[in-house]
Amino acid sequence: MNRNPAVVPRSSLTRGEFLRLGAGLTGAALLGAAGCGVRGAGQGGGGGGGGDEFTIRLSHVVTADDPKGKASQKFKEVLEKSTEGRITVEIYPNSELYGDEDEIQAVQSGGVEMIAPASSKLTDIARQLLVLDLPFIVDDTSEVPDLISRDSTVGKGIYTNKDLADNNIKVMGLWDNGLYQITSNKAVRKPDDLRGQRIRITPSDAIQAYWNKWGAKTTPMAFAEVFTALQQGVVDGEFNTYSNIESQRFYEVQKYITISDHGYLTYVLAMNNKFFNSLPDDLQQAVVEAVDEASAYNREIADTVNQEARKVIEEAGTSEIIELSSEDRQAFKDAVVPSIWNQFADDIGQDIIDELLARKS
Repeated sequence: MNRNPAVVPRSSLTRGEFLRLGAGLTGAALLGAAGCGVRGAGQGGGGGGGGDEFTIRLSHVVTADDPKGKASQKFKEVLEKSTEGRITVEIYPNSELYGDEDEIQAVQSGGVEMIAPASSKLTDIARQLLVLDLPFIVDDTSEVPDLISRDSTVGKGIYTNKDLADNNIKVMGLWDNGLYQITSNKAVRKPDDLRGQRIRITPSDAIQAYWNKWGAKTTPMAFAEVFTALQQGVVDGEFNTYSNIESQRFYEVQKYITISDHGYLTYVLAMNNKFFNSLPDDLQQAVVEAVDEASAYNREIADTVNQEARKVIEEAGTSEIIELSSEDRQAFKDAVVPSIWNQFADDIGQDIIDELLARKS
């Protein structure tokens, strides 16, 4: 009988389970080493340089070719070069290590040092982040940098969010993946076309509220499960950016894509707060600078990656792309703005809602 619960036959594990077991054992080892004062295992505690070496495991749920995947690689390259190998970054894409359902807990517990979830995944912990799930907060990606900068009203509420800090989560950066489009097996040209359709959503009260307002039946679901759910008819449609629709092959199992541009997909680059604080001061600064460079790169490439993804979808010819007229898009907007924005003012802050409304006036 195997009396050691940490020793599991390799053949009985999926790749993800095997990687998570390794991550758990590594995390336990690091915690033990830190308790013994071994700085190279994560017990930095501020101060100057030194020869300590650290590993950052960055887990995310999309492919390496998506804007988030490319930005993760840029972060790795910049940080490893600037620290001359004192920090090594290991990237686990495509839910390889942790998925939607467990990545938040993993970063809180130290099962992984960094994650980059959609902002909606953090709204159960920090209700103020619902602001990023509001419909039509931007009409064009050019509005994004000002909206979420560290100095903006919205940005300050995220970067310095107390609820996240109290849950051992430090916001390092905000990445984006473009604007949302609607995919479905039924042509969608007006809100009434969504009535009764089963739409997969990311877990968010704000997202659920506006889809319900349009008449859809919402089904929260992990990102890794969406393709199969669409293929098997568990849900009728979903919404996503072009890059995700293409990289996850949703266009292969959906007849229509409606260019709604109704929302903005934000990723929160989040780090285990205790791990960050364990780094020497110079390495903390190096991490911040690498994040800033990767964030700038992310914004440079996001539009291009989405445009290239649209071309792939158009060439495949499996989905009809529906371009909404300005009047038709306005009908979607009028159904949810400002009513949904005001519905969540107590969570987000009336001052932020007022500022967003002023931007649109």
